[in-house]
Amino acid sequence: MLSRVKIVVRGAVQGVGFRPFVYRLAEELELKGWVINSSIGVFIEAEAEKSILDMFVLRIQNEKPARSSIQSFEFSYLDPIGYNKFEIRKSDEKGLRTVLILPDTATCDECINDIFDPNNRRYMYPFTNCTNCGPRYSIIEKLPYDRINTSMKIFEMCDECKKEYKDPLNRRFHAQPNACPVCGPKLELWDNSGKLMSEKHYALLEAVNAVKYGKIIAMKGIGGFHLIADARNEEAVRELRKRKHREEKPLALMYPNIDSVHCDCEVSEFEKRLLLSPESPIVLLKRQKETELADSIAPGNPYLGIMLPYSPLHHILMKELAFPIVATSGNLSDEPICTDENETLVRLKDIADFFLVHNRPIIRHVDDSVARIILDREMVIRRARGYAPLPVHLNRKIPNLLAVGAHLKNNVSVSVDNNVFISQHIGDLETAEAYNAFEHVIGDLTNIYEVKPEAVVCDKHPNYLSTNYANHCGLKVEAIQHHYAHIASCMAENELTGDVLGVSWDGTGYGDDGTIWGGEFFTADEKSYRRIAHLKKFKLPGGEKAIKEIHRTAIGLLYEMYAEKVFEKRDLIPVKNTPGKELKILQKMLKGNLNCPVTSSAGRLFDAVSSITGISNYAHYEGQAAMQLEFAIDSDSTDEAYSFNIKDNIEKKSDAKFIIDWEPIITNIIEDLNKHILENIISARFHNTLAKVVLEIAKKTGEEKVVLSGGCFQNKYLLEKTIKSLQKEGFKPYWHQRVPTNDGGISLGQIAAAANNINTGD
Repeated sequence: MLSRVKIVVRGAVQGVGFRPFVYRLAEELELKGWVINSSIGVFIEAEAEKSILDMFVLRIQNEKPARSSIQSFEFSYLDPIGYNKFEIRKSDEKGLRTVLILPDTATCDECINDIFDPNNRRYMYPFTNCTNCGPRYSIIEKLPYDRINTSMKIFEMCDECKKEYKDPLNRRFHAQPNACPVCGPKLELWDNSGKLMSEKHYALLEAVNAVKYGKIIAMKGIGGFHLIADARNEEAVRELRKRKHREEKPLALMYPNIDSVHCDCEVSEFEKRLLLSPESPIVLLKRQKETELADSIAPGNPYLGIMLPYSPLHHILMKELAFPIVATSGNLSDEPICTDENETLVRLKDIADFFLVHNRPIIRHVDDSVARIILDREMVIRRARGYAPLPVHLNRKIPNLLAVGAHLKNNVSVSVDNNVFISQHIGDLETAEAYNAFEHVIGDLTNIYEVKPEAVVCDKHPNYLSTNYANHCGLKVEAIQHHYAHIASCMAENELTGDVLGVSWDGTGYGDDGTIWGGEFFTADEKSYRRIAHLKKFKLPGGEKAIKEIHRTAIGLLYEMYAEKVFEKRDLIPVKNTPGKELKILQKMLKGNLNCPVTSSAGRLFDAVSSITGISNYAHYEGQAAMQLEFAIDSDSTDEAYSFNIKDNIEKKSDAKFIIDWEPIITNIIEDLNKHILENIISARFHNTLAKVVLEIAKKTGEEKVVLSGGCFQNKYLLEKTIKSLQKEGFKPYWHQRVPTNDGGISLGQIAAAANNINTGD
């Protein structure tokens, strides 16, 4: 007897070949009915014998396209209507926007074969794509994902492309960016005055020659511009740093292929998989001791940020160059990545010698993502291309909320039903351009999903620009403490409910007591938190100035130990290296408590130790001193740890039960320095001690689940040491994977934490 099945599929099911897959399967099983895209997912109706429909339902779930992700699959059996064929119907724009937009994904193998096949009509065409790959999030204007709603609408397909687009058996069937050299976007090469020099493939070849001769190219990619230079050319790399005002922060590299990466880096199987994945992020890899790379690529850093070509343009460029290049974001320091060629010409004309551009508009900026492997698991450090805007799925329905994130590494999130859609990386809100991008992304994300937030969630810091936005946007405001947002973010990603011990370690966050937190332990659940312990506090002379001039942080910490006598201890490296005039100023500041905010920050403790050991005296970028302290550790280091004290808290103002006293640690470090113990041993002992601190607090609280979050846990050695120590003692540690552990995870945590308060009216 005939029956009809009605199916609703929600998830990442647009732009991944889901409808053609359903059509082919229906044809194979001789079903009658239809499939359609809608703004809330894919709808299917099919008629056949019940046993055939059962098979159809199972095979959709088991054989779905590789790039798709099903979050919900609903079906019910109904009386037949009497369809006479199976068809793909025109997309339906009605309904709530809850469909998942696929991120921009790397070029698939089949398209790469097309590009390099001299007999293929797309030979060397830099905008080749199909249903399985190519731009998505960077070109879509609104849902549903149809060509008319993308930046490709300005390119009318030629007859051959139309034929592919309409053929359900072709892999370019309904590939919205489908194009070829006849009808699609084209390349141009400009000089830095905007003069046209060449077009199409000739433009690319001239750009290749310019790179070979040491020039800097601004190249328009999928989600924005790259600044490109020969990574082996020390003079070119130094010139790029000088023009971009980027002193020491590592530069990302692109290699022609995976074999060439092996020449300069150690690559595990998990790292290889990540490099070759559809997400194709920048992957942090341990560099080999001997390479041909310019020394100024990543000064003092044993890791390199490596990516492989992920767009047809990159593949062709790297095939022609056949050597590694710098491929850093096309922007000025602290500004968003450039996306429009005319604007880029103005903003980057003092950096780039030439501009390799194209005429496919970029709807939204999307940086390259950054990731690394931790204990054979992927950990995203910057979430953008390849990952955004895929959501984190919460295990409960929550109100429609907007979360505006933190001040550094900002992104924003919106919630729809039980999905939290996380925007691409925006960056530090330090410039007018960055703040404008922040406002634009908020409008973009809420518009594309047609979300009308019931409330806006922000950080408790009263002076964050994101907090200021929340307070003036006209919505109800819910402020979430920064470090609890870190814990809530990690809990949401790991689908944790109930009680946990949250360890939230970073550089800076506004505490409930008005001081700077950052070395915090919470007993928490998805609804609330209690500060159970923290690192002993010390002063930061000069406030934010101490974050860069880290000898100030060290002197503030040492002042807590020695008071006025610290200024007489000229054998201490931070004191010895500080000019006498500045020492007198710092002494007055600390004694009179002038611009000396108090902190419990683990990040600042790392900075202080880096200065005390002489490893670093200045941070040119966030986290540099702590990174250099980590990098001092080598394979010949030790498992030994320093002593420390965990004291009962007698401060009436604080709710924390325990204080972790770091004075014994610093005393031991100074003793080791006086004994001329090597840096690698001192650094390893310090890191081992911090892992032991986490373990001891876990033992005191008795919480089995231990959640690790905050920027300090980007430190590979610290994170892995802490995880292994906890696991050895029977605890269950949880850490971030697809959502950044740094402030790039804050907006998710804000929504996860605020949802309960909004629901209950607390």
